[in-house]
Order: sequence, then structure tokens, then C-alpha cells
Amino acid sequence: MKKETICGLNGYHIPCVNNLRGDERTAVIISHGFGSSKESPTAQAISAALSEHGIGTYSFDFPAHGDSPVTGDLLRIANCLNDLAAVEAHVHKLRPAAEIAYFSSSFGAYINLIYLATRPHLGKKSFLRCAAVDMPGLFRNGTSPEQYAQLREQGYIILDLNYLHPLKITREFYDDLGDHDLFQLCRPDMAELAMVHGDADETAPVEAARRFAERFGAGLTEIHGADHRIMNPGGKEQVINCAVQFFKTK
Repeated sequence: MKKETICGLNGYHIPCVNNLRGDERTAVIISHGFGSSKESPTAQAISAALSEHGIGTYSFDFPAHGDSPVTGDLLRIANCLNDLAAVEAHVHKLRPAAEIAYFSSSFGAYINLIYLATRPHLGKKSFLRCAAVDMPGLFRNGTSPEQYAQLREQGYIILDLNYLHPLKITREFYDDLGDHDLFQLCRPDMAELAMVHGDADETAPVEAARRFAERFGAGLTEIHGADHRIMNPGGKEQVINCAVQFFKTK
């Protein structure tokens, strides 16, 4: 895997990692989940699996995540979309003949779907793992009265839910979530979508994924007994197999 930083559209650099060799016909941009990073176990596993089939991958860190040089003050939806746009442009420059596609997890899937709905994009296929399709509702329901009081009084809260490191979440980020409802933004013609989701996911419940898949024509594979991380026996392998078949199919 090759590490590099690229210049983003927001005035800071974006840490990235890739396994591009030069002969790929498909390059998959990987977007990580909330509190995770470009080198999450899922990102590494899918990169290794796709590489075996001649498919390249390119992963990056969202603002305030992983090796990002910025704080949670810059964790905003527009900044995340700009970072994805910068990564996509860079991958296209590196491999102009390769078809671009997307693999994203949880929050990364939420961002990827907003990107497909609102920005010009090169990719025509997107694989969504444990997609947080109701990210606004997850934050609204998961924020305690005490945390809402902190948001009002100091403008931010600090979340530390087994993340790589604690995240500063601002009042403006909450406002961003309220402005980006996927069920209002998305369209069936944005891209070909495939989803995989654990039916025991308590972080991003599968019911929302079912509603999204039915409304927007996404193929949904449910993994019995799997939680948000899909760490049950055979779960990771099922995700990988579904993704490989999705990206290999023309």
C-alpha cells in the first residue's frame, strides 16, 4: 500500500493510501465510517480482496479522522464532499482509463450518497456497507439532553465511542445533518447501488436501509445476526464476496 497526501479543496491536505498498480480497469474509492479511518480493518480487507481481481482501491481520511491534520471544527458535510471530490479528481488523473466506483461504510456511505445526489461524479457504481441512511435521525436520537445543553452553551460536544480518538462535534455539524436528508435528496438514477447490512445492527438499524433500498432501487443483502461492524462468523467474508461480485459485474 502506498501512502500519500493530496491537496484538498478546503485548504488542508488529505491523507490517503492506495494499492494502484497502473493496469486497473476499475478504481474503487473507499470512504470510512464515523470515528474510523482510511486504514480500518474493513478498508484493508476489501482492498486486499479487490486487488486479487485486478481492481485498485484508494482510501482517504475525512476531516478530524485518522491522520487528518484538522480538528472537528472542520468536520462539516460540505468539507467531506469536497474531500471526496478532490480524491476522485486525483484518482482520475492517476488512472484516466479506469472506471471509478465507490465502497463506503456507515457515515462514509451517507456522504457518498449525498455526493451522488448533489455533485458531478464519475462513478456509476456504489457499494454501501451498513449505510447510515438516516444519519440525522441517528444523531438526533442518540444525543442526550446534557449534550444538547453543551451544544447550546459552548457550541460543541466531544464524542468518544470507541473511536480511534475523541471527536469534536460542533453545532454546525448538527445543522448540516438537518440539511441533508437522503430520503429527500436521493434519486434512483444516481448510480447503481448495492447494500449490505446486518439485521441486528443497533447503530444504524436495518429498517432504514430496507426503506432506502426499496425507495431507490438498491440491491440489499442482509446478514443474519450481524451488528454494525459485521464481525459475526463469516460476516466479513460475506461482505467481501458481495462487493467483489458487484464490482466485477459489468
